[in-house]
Amino acid sequence: MTEYEVLLQQTINGLSLGAMYALLALGFTLVYGILELINFAHFNVFMVASFIGMWALQLFGVSGQTRILTGAALAGVLAFAFVVTMAAAGVIGVAIERLSLRPLRGVRGTAAMITTIGVNYILFNAILLTVGAGSENYPNPLPVVRWQFGHVIVELKEVLIWVVAVVLMVALHLFVNHTRLGKAMRATAQDGEAARMMGVDVDRIIVIAFFLGSALAGAAALIFGLYYNYTSFIVGYTVGLRAFTAAVLGGIGSITGAMVGGLLIGLIETLGGQLIAVRWTDVIIFSILVLVLVVVPSGLFGRSNPQKS
Repeated sequence: MTEYEVLLQQTINGLSLGAMYALLALGFTLVYGILELINFAHFNVFMVASFIGMWALQLFGVSGQTRILTGAALAGVLAFAFVVTMAAAGVIGVAIERLSLRPLRGVRGTAAMITTIGVNYILFNAILLTVGAGSENYPNPLPVVRWQFGHVIVELKEVLIWVVAVVLMVALHLFVNHTRLGKAMRATAQDGEAARMMGVDVDRIIVIAFFLGSALAGAAALIFGLYYNYTSFIVGYTVGLRAFTAAVLGGIGSITGAMVGGLLIGLIETLGGQLIAVRWTDVIIFSILVLVLVVVPSGLFGRSNPQKS
């Protein structure tokens, strides 16, 4: 394998990881754009959703690598798993907002953010105590299909990740920019009080933001399971921190920034591991987080707006 082919292979791997990080980062940025709140519970919404996706696949008798599906059966099972996982994750996000954050809506300071940390630990320990600390082998109905270009290999699961990520990102872009609810979300993000005076149901918009952000985390969770073939109670932290870094890098609050930031972090992880060393990957990624916060706090696509009162 030539050096060029190695870099191309790692770029393909990085785009797959980046697509997953981008979907998860969008959840952070949607909530922050509306409430200027870092939702730390988002980490383990992703983790819980990975288990929900696993159980959804197991309903069809898919266990480990023992049942490979093709054609319409494969499309149907994957569609069902994505719908169930995204819907369940969205409901969890709405429950978090309604039960733990809405009562704190008028409270100034860090109370809401600290509450999300508490909810994060509740989700973490709920899975730890019910499922256990071991890793779970993820059901994978995908056939092993590969396309080889020289020594560079593209697998079916990578193509699936790209297609799902692009469809969801385009759908979100169209929703935010070309629907009445999307315009209401943008108005609320710009000035919530003014939007309320113009007749926008701000509470409804906040619920929609939490549902959409958590649903995208659900899609990312199922992608994670299908890509790595495992899940565990700890994956929320390992993946969530990278996705949060992607949101900050792109400019938290910016949908475009979350997408670009996710792809960049995925490429940095794979190319950095290849060019330097895998063990230095975390050092590289989180050094970038610190550097961005120090030098460009608003990120690549963020705007330096004054905080809402």
